[in-house]
Amino acid sequence: MATHKILYICQEITPYLPESEESLLCRQLSQAMQERGNEIRTFMPRYGCVNERRNQLHEVIRLSGMNLIIDDNDHQLIIKVASIPAARIQIYFIDNEDFFSRKATLTDAEGAAFEDNDERMVFFARGVLETVKKLRWTPDVVHCHGWFSGIAPIYLRKVFNDDPIFRDVKIVTSLYNDRFAEPLNERLRSKIEGEGVKDENLSILDTPSYENLYRYVMTHTDGVVAGSADVDASLLEEARKAGKSVLDYRSPDEEGFYENYNRFYDELF
Repeated sequence: MATHKILYICQEITPYLPESEESLLCRQLSQAMQERGNEIRTFMPRYGCVNERRNQLHEVIRLSGMNLIIDDNDHQLIIKVASIPAARIQIYFIDNEDFFSRKATLTDAEGAAFEDNDERMVFFARGVLETVKKLRWTPDVVHCHGWFSGIAPIYLRKVFNDDPIFRDVKIVTSLYNDRFAEPLNERLRSKIEGEGVKDENLSILDTPSYENLYRYVMTHTDGVVAGSADVDASLLEEARKAGKSVLDYRSPDEEGFYENYNRFYDELF
């Protein structure tokens, strides 16, 4: 098997957030791929509920300080980093006072989604890609986990597509059982267009539901992974019909689980 430079863009990772199917897989996959000779960079949001002191996060001054303009508003990009000693991997955190100071992830104490999740999602995706550019690190594969990271493929294909760092990258999206009930902000399409994205398929986001978000995102991906046993089967079927490579769900307890990912990445090239 070939070795690759893999960028993981993750909605959640343990031990920084409670264990879940997604947070465990992101943690274990990063370690497993690195142990198999791949070069890894892993990013997640620095939600306000992440304990910086206990997890020993510290700001990376040389990467911080850029301002990202979203819907005509400036938001400062702060980059922090922490290590998981047992895994010998570093995790980069995207932080911003406006979007990530609240002591929660994507919903409030009553379980209601934050109204600005669309802009938080955009900031996270752009923050990761701008930081990778600053690192001058050229990934072969960008693998997005969870809907909150899902918009990154749009920026890779429509905004950063001519950048030498991302020009030849293969994009993978993992689907999980993480559906949001109510559509995102109805202005999501216009906000993305304001970022310089020109695409006739953007009309899919006129109703920015969970399903439509992924339908649009999958037009810009090379591969789709079923990260949960009960992901939306219709989305997987649409991916297959569109000619995307699809990795069906398998339990992490199965023998050869991580080799499946290595082979999947190889097949994209």
